[in-house]
Amino acid sequence: MLGPPHNHSMETPATFFLVGIPGLQSSYLWLAISLSAMYTIALLGNSLIMTVICMDSTLREPMFGFLCVLAAVDIVMASSVVPKMVSIFSSGHSSISFSACFAQMYFVHAATAMETGLLLAMALDRYVAICKPLHYKSILTPRVMLGMSVTITIRAVTFMTPLSWMVSHLPFCGSHVVPHSYCEHMAVAQLACADPMPSRLYSLIGSSIIVGSDVTFIAASYILILRAVFGLSSKNAQWKALSTCGSHVGVMALYYLPGMVSVYISWLGQDSVPLHTQVLLADLYLVFPPTLNPIIYGLRTKQLRERIRSFDVLPLSLLQLRFMNRKLFTP
Repeated sequence: MLGPPHNHSMETPATFFLVGIPGLQSSYLWLAISLSAMYTIALLGNSLIMTVICMDSTLREPMFGFLCVLAAVDIVMASSVVPKMVSIFSSGHSSISFSACFAQMYFVHAATAMETGLLLAMALDRYVAICKPLHYKSILTPRVMLGMSVTITIRAVTFMTPLSWMVSHLPFCGSHVVPHSYCEHMAVAQLACADPMPSRLYSLIGSSIIVGSDVTFIAASYILILRAVFGLSSKNAQWKALSTCGSHVGVMALYYLPGMVSVYISWLGQDSVPLHTQVLLADLYLVFPPTLNPIIYGLRTKQLRERIRSFDVLPLSLLQLRFMNRKLFTP
């Protein structure tokens, strides 16, 4: 199925060249500025959430554990692609070594597979918290949480390892110019001299199964949550629950829709959809979620928001005291 063996060492390029976003070269400066701003927000927001959760012993509910892991995955996802994108858009430095390209490919796609699993785990957490509040601690025990996290990680690694192996062992004896802003596996596989169909088919089937099953369970969880919410007598409680669910669904839509649309466009609509639109969609689901997740899942969570405020009080007070001392003792 994979075709005859090739002399891989003779046909492996030393370097690939990333185009960026074909057709949008005139907007590269604005893209670099926007990406830098979003990356800074993603790093600061996710690092703050991880720090507060790890330092505060009161934040030991399963939801905060999943939030901490999600923040770490978001940092890995954004850091795998954004620095190189900014380098391309700002300085035109588009070269990437063969090993770095496939390392980037592995971490990007493994992180996205973990992200969708964590979104499912968090949806199940909310379902248990709202629909079965009396059994919350007995159902989501630390052992269950650890098992879910390990399962999500194993699933991502199991999916990505064969895909990376298949693409990295293709012969690349022609063009080394990747029409993308990062080493997206379909864009790289299309440069191979051999038939890339096995890896593309594996990617399509695998991502469809993973995302399809996760979205189905997430939708079922939120349907049950909404049924429970509309059964509440308090309108204020209904509004709070709907507001939280609505923001979560919005983030999920920003994550899932661009990713799946870009996958299916690469199969069905390459000629009808401009290349820059395809690349922008693929970039969108790697940059927006890490930027928005700390705001939607973190700052909108009351307990975490209060801890962040108290976490900032001490440094702020020290700065104020230092300023006052300097003002008092300055002649």
